[in-house]
Amino acid sequence: MLMTQMWQLVLLWGIFVGVGSGMTAIVLGATVATRWFTHRRGLVIGLLTASSATGQLAFLPLVAKISESHGWRAALLLVVGLLAAALVAVLCLLRDRPTDLGLLPYGETEAVPVPPPAQLSPIAMLKEAARTRTFWILFASFFVCGASTNGLIQTHFVSLCGDYGMAAVTAASVLAMMGIFDFIGTIGSGWLSDRFDSRWLLFWYYGLRGLSLLYLPHTDFTFGGLSLFAVFYGLDWIATVPPTLKLTAEKFGREKAGVVFGWIFAGHQLGAAAIAFTAGYIRTTYETYIPAFLIAGSLCLFAAFFVLLIMRPKTITIAA
Repeated sequence: MLMTQMWQLVLLWGIFVGVGSGMTAIVLGATVATRWFTHRRGLVIGLLTASSATGQLAFLPLVAKISESHGWRAALLLVVGLLAAALVAVLCLLRDRPTDLGLLPYGETEAVPVPPPAQLSPIAMLKEAARTRTFWILFASFFVCGASTNGLIQTHFVSLCGDYGMAAVTAASVLAMMGIFDFIGTIGSGWLSDRFDSRWLLFWYYGLRGLSLLYLPHTDFTFGGLSLFAVFYGLDWIATVPPTLKLTAEKFGREKAGVVFGWIFAGHQLGAAAIAFTAGYIRTTYETYIPAFLIAGSLCLFAAFFVLLIMRPKTITIAA
């Protein structure tokens, strides 16, 4: 509320908020799921991921409404208040590991050894993980995931609908609808990842997401047409997380999966940043977003086949 210069926006919103976002949500949920659960891990990460993504989308209509009626400052205060409440809950209730409460990870019958902190160094883990094909395939596929979700739909969808005469609140309501179906789809994805080959799950998720993005320009941008897109796309919004985490844990082990997944998620955010800028550039230059959505859809189809190159590990390749 006190910003008067562009550099202040870049520093506070671009860097501070960006770093804070990267330290919470999906990566934190992945760490909790791998440390606390052996059985039902896919379902747990599905629940945690679904709540994160659905919350982002479900609040958009409310934030848009408050911004229109009371200004963006009032909407920002709402978000800050919710963050403060979440901080209090975490400080009071969350623990690092089951052993902090004298418990075992769900599904385990004996204590799980914890590697020394030096072995969990992010840089050391990156060097180890970068020697494997699995890491780079998951990194590249998550780059596409970010490019086809946060960076594109979440950033530019409302503006895209505005180009076709749809009000911002109505467009945000379509996003909220995606959030509802995302909750169903991501929990379902977690359940499926506990039972089926994660590579083939990713194949179908990326393939169907790509087809939905290629279909988007044919919706005529009516509420009815976009509602069909919201259902189809929403089910697959972030369903890729549970099988990606499962493949990461299988390859690198329980304790190291969180750190390696953090690096894989960095690819997700790089993809989101790249397409956010690219779509904005395309819209400014050509006065349409459509090429950006066609590019993202095509990348998803490529990722669908690319993930099938992952070899399922027989043993963990990085020693504890």
